[in-house]
Amino acid sequence: MNGLRVIPTWRHGQERLYVCQTDGRNIAWYDREAARVNLLSEDEQEEVLEVLGPFITGPVTVGPPAVPTPAELARLSLHPDDDLAPNRPGEALLVALDREPGPNHRLRPDPRRRALAAEQAVGEALDRLDGAGWHALHSIPLPGGDRVHHLAIGPGGLFAVHTLYARKQRVTVADPMVTLGRRDPHPLLRRVRADADRASYALTAEVHPVLALVGPADVAVTAPLREVRVLRDTEVEGLARTGGVLKPADVEALHAMARDRGTWTRV
Repeated sequence: MNGLRVIPTWRHGQERLYVCQTDGRNIAWYDREAARVNLLSEDEQEEVLEVLGPFITGPVTVGPPAVPTPAELARLSLHPDDDLAPNRPGEALLVALDREPGPNHRLRPDPRRRALAAEQAVGEALDRLDGAGWHALHSIPLPGGDRVHHLAIGPGGLFAVHTLYARKQRVTVADPMVTLGRRDPHPLLRRVRADADRASYALTAEVHPVLALVGPADVAVTAPLREVRVLRDTEVEGLARTGGVLKPADVEALHAMARDRGTWTRV
């Protein structure tokens, strides 16, 4: 044995296998999605391929890491505290619940937990678009305590996605009002459009508003909607079928801008 170890990591639903020496130093990594083994030292290629052998399926490209693009360099220059990409779906709610769990009433569950479940369901669906040339950012903080639940960036454009927990309830949409079950109507679409407008201002690009309903029993839209899309959580991945708007380089540049916390401080 050559003493090398293989350590798997997961990020946004994709697996990357790092090859480490006994002192913990990384000398290579295998990107399954790209079918590529990136070597930091070509002198150790034989040993790296030997230890990765049980994990590699099909042909792979082997060589030094690709030269980073300007967008990647911008990302690498970010301080970790300013990088929003690691945010989990519902990050702000997860932090709030960790700080103040609230009472554990089975008959009256904390509404934050339902909101969190909705954001996690939609966020996971958006993360699955990553292999199709899309990027998703979650829980983007805005001045004043607001936030964009999700921002999807891909060939089909930019989408600010607001989620609503609607499990087993009828949802009626009469722009701008949204009625959930027997509750009073609420002008939620104004908030959805406002989030998209603020994102458009921050990124100097058109951002489309989307309302994602999680688990509704039925959805009734009483009249054609202005600009905003209303989707079930099971329809969110259909955004990947929209295309022809942004080139890959534009997607990467906008993603690098959007993941920088400083981009959102003046919107």
